[in-house]
Amino acid sequence: MGNHSDGSPNHSGTVATAGQNEVEKFQDPGLPPHRLRLADTDPVAAKRAERQVAILFGTSVIGTLVFLVAYFAIDLGDDTTIATIRTQNLLLGLGTAFAMLGIGTGIVHWAKALMPDHEVSEERHAIRTEEDRQAAVRIVDDIVEETGIKRRPLIRNTLLDAVALAPLPALAIFGDLGPRPDKALAHTMWAPDGDKLKRLTRDPDGTPIKASDVTIGSAFHVIPEGLNELHEGKLNEKAKAVVLLMRLDPNSLNPSKGRENWSYNGIVAYSKICTHVGCPVALYEQQTHHLLCPCHQSTFDLTQECKVIFGPASRPLPQLPIAVDAEGYLVATSDFREPVGPSYWERDEHERLINS
Repeated sequence: MGNHSDGSPNHSGTVATAGQNEVEKFQDPGLPPHRLRLADTDPVAAKRAERQVAILFGTSVIGTLVFLVAYFAIDLGDDTTIATIRTQNLLLGLGTAFAMLGIGTGIVHWAKALMPDHEVSEERHAIRTEEDRQAAVRIVDDIVEETGIKRRPLIRNTLLDAVALAPLPALAIFGDLGPRPDKALAHTMWAPDGDKLKRLTRDPDGTPIKASDVTIGSAFHVIPEGLNELHEGKLNEKAKAVVLLMRLDPNSLNPSKGRENWSYNGIVAYSKICTHVGCPVALYEQQTHHLLCPCHQSTFDLTQECKVIFGPASRPLPQLPIAVDAEGYLVATSDFREPVGPSYWERDEHERLINS
């Protein structure tokens, strides 16, 4: 006997009408009946919803103004405290949040409470004829009319104010990016001061380093001589000039042509700024002679002129040519021969500036 629940040909599993072999078809139920909202039937409720939307747009305006006041009125000078910075950051964040939230929630509430909510289904056809294009224009006009923006000046005016002020925080932030770097990234403080070569000094105290201080396997974080004496732009100069100094067995080095005299008895110096996104390369593995960037694990091989052997970095770390002066101190014989830090769109131009 056949199984009555297995969907075999004797019993297909479908529902059939009594006394017939035709399968019963589900009828399209259509759209549910439209339910009017309170604002559709009560003018007082519609007016209240209109005021609520206007209040949300006004909240956006207030948020933008709070951002601008916090950005321009709070002065961050040399004597600025951490509390002042935190206060400004708090106001900037709250101002931006309310500016964006006010516009977004206002538009959503406007659409749900006041705009027509009739559900319509229709087939789509290619717009080809002039009549179809005119029909499309009429649809757009109908949409504008249905929003009620023409007959609701309170919503229209507050929306325009909110939208007009919303881009101002972004413009203020973009303006704070500062001028173009131009040649500023092409040179560092390692460039000789006339005939005087810059000594390599310890970071952060600025003590000069002798070649005899650097033993095999050791590593020094280095800054150029005179950096600590700067009163303006110190951090910017340090960000470009920080160097890692290490000593290897000279036989393990493989200098390329033209770099034979860039090291001294196995002592080499390389930029500390990763060529991926500019993080500090601060980890040195003595046994493998690898430098590691902790941000994205880019790994550089000291024995191969800091060639990238792992990770997302695309270029080796720039090498600083060094030598020893008459007193035994390590000095930079020149600036870096290529721009330090991550790749950027003007690198080729800056390399030409350096080499010239």
